[in-house]
Amino acid sequence: MSTSTFEELCINTIRFLAVDMVQQANSGHPGTPMGAAPMAYVLWDRFLKHNPGDPKWPDRDRFILSAGHASALLYSLLHLTGYDLPLDEIKRFRQWGSKTPGHPEYGIVPGVETTTGPLGQGFANGVGMAIAEKWLGEHYNRPGYEIINHFTYAIVSDGDLQEGVASEAASLAGTLRLGKLIYLYDDNDISIEGNTDIAFAENVAQRFQAYGWHVIGPIDGMDMGSVDQAIRLSQAEIGRPSLVICRTIIGYGSPNKAGTASAHGEPLGEAEVKLTKDNLGWTYDKPFTVPPEVLTHFSQAKERGNRQQQEWESKLEAYRKVYPSEVRQLEEDLSGDLQEGWDQDLTDLFKTTEKPIATREASGKVMNTIVEKVHAFTGGSADLAPSTKTTLKDHGNYGFEEYCGHNMHFGVREHAMGAIANGMSLHGGVIPYTATFLVFYDYMRPPVRLAALMGIRVIYIFTHDSIGMGEDGPTHQPIEQLMGLREVPNLVTIRPADATETVEAWKLAIERRCGPTAIVLSRQNLPVLDRTELTPASGVQRGGYILWEAAASPDIILIGTGSEVHIALEAGKLLQDKGINAHVVSMPSWELFDAQPDDYRKEVLPPKTRARISIEAGTPLGWERYVGLDGVAIGIPRFGASAPGNIVYDKLGLTVQHVVDEALKLKHRSE
Repeated sequence: MSTSTFEELCINTIRFLAVDMVQQANSGHPGTPMGAAPMAYVLWDRFLKHNPGDPKWPDRDRFILSAGHASALLYSLLHLTGYDLPLDEIKRFRQWGSKTPGHPEYGIVPGVETTTGPLGQGFANGVGMAIAEKWLGEHYNRPGYEIINHFTYAIVSDGDLQEGVASEAASLAGTLRLGKLIYLYDDNDISIEGNTDIAFAENVAQRFQAYGWHVIGPIDGMDMGSVDQAIRLSQAEIGRPSLVICRTIIGYGSPNKAGTASAHGEPLGEAEVKLTKDNLGWTYDKPFTVPPEVLTHFSQAKERGNRQQQEWESKLEAYRKVYPSEVRQLEEDLSGDLQEGWDQDLTDLFKTTEKPIATREASGKVMNTIVEKVHAFTGGSADLAPSTKTTLKDHGNYGFEEYCGHNMHFGVREHAMGAIANGMSLHGGVIPYTATFLVFYDYMRPPVRLAALMGIRVIYIFTHDSIGMGEDGPTHQPIEQLMGLREVPNLVTIRPADATETVEAWKLAIERRCGPTAIVLSRQNLPVLDRTELTPASGVQRGGYILWEAAASPDIILIGTGSEVHIALEAGKLLQDKGINAHVVSMPSWELFDAQPDDYRKEVLPPKTRARISIEAGTPLGWERYVGLDGVAIGIPRFGASAPGNIVYDKLGLTVQHVVDEALKLKHRSE
């Protein structure tokens, strides 16, 4: 069998594993794997540096299937090259509890680098991975010791390039000149509704050239020689990311569906599968057949990967002898671990503070203390660092002239910022943070959701958290965003009441490794609560705690978050003067509080005390879970207004007097 004939057999094996998966599940997308199999084969067989025996090897190349609907393509490659994905799991495609869900999910099967499906997210994740690779390389590589030196590859689709997040990420990647970023664009001209010309007729090559990318093609994406040459040219281009435009045929080989929308998102059907196998010379009638010689060939990936990893480990050991301190720091970064005592300088950071301070200001001080002990801590804002107070002073700016800087400049690109931070976290070696105003969380919901789904360590800083924005008006005053954050499973949202609670919020966010954390901060100054008469701020770690109590047994419970805690505290003391004993509860995090043992939650919110009031500068929706049907949720069930912040608070009823009045009404009703 000639080389070209054998490689066609390998490619057809990829194709028909995908076709059989979709056919057996009676669900999925066979067309893209059929058309993209040649370029995927060339990349994985000739170029991709990876080790199926150790999928977490730090210096592996990263591969992203941004077109996540074509998951059967990735599962075929993972199975054939020796990852822990048995054929039985291939046969259980899209079934309950399988390792082969409908779209690739990070953490379910080794070799899946990120969760893709929502189009454009994988594209932007890859930019984040390339950023992290460059950052680590600049910090640790030395002449003769290229310890961090790998590529980030992706297969992207027409749909990916139509999503706005891809445009945002591509623009930044071009600006940063990320030369080790190589994307193969599966240009098949078909989407669910038909030919892409109905909605996508732009010149993609010119668009990406304008972004500052190195563009190759269009080439024949079905021709292995053309793909091989394009990847080699892309690897040689060190100053720009590369986009290889590969013209392919969706559903290639199918006599009746090739090149049509019907090949995109539905099984071929038994009759068409048979016709396709006959058309491509596939002589195996039994589904899920892998010819032994093909499996032998693909299994070389494991041997090759072991050899490459061993060479890297030998280089690392030689590097260790010359640069021992650098290796120790690199290993700490890659592990994600924190050195003992990393937070010791935070303990008394605001001990002597007497003047009110915005929690965004306090957060900035905390961040600049953290970065002195946590080298992997890096990130940036959506062109808002002076306002979000997130600049890491004296730690450089990440850019093509200084890739080792800790301060990222994402530009006005919240959506891409979130997705790029996900990629940075997934790559490893960095603990990324992002920052913007809380109202602009709406622009980055998809990547926040995906970070929570993947359970990765990303920290989101949201400042200007309420109607305290004042004169900027309702377009910038968040109302529903805080509750939107709380609705995301596995996302911990913390809204600290003052500087000392902000310290605790950051401690938790840095240490949390099983999912993302959102820290929600004020623009306006807030009093630093005098802890000599109050419970220590460490109560933040439990999500909610009794801040102050007039008596052991309360007549009423006042619950506040963030900038409204001091309102609750003042109201509680006024009620004490009126003979009403209040417990004032600070509840910066619903998620953390709900995770506490039942006894603790009952201690903070005694069931027998049904008179409860919550105070928060946002929608009151949801607070009934804590105040009950008999309580009152003071909030803002409308948009804000343009006026000085204190005036807006007064006009919308977020005042001490309003809390006292509502408490008196509750007390009267209970008598």
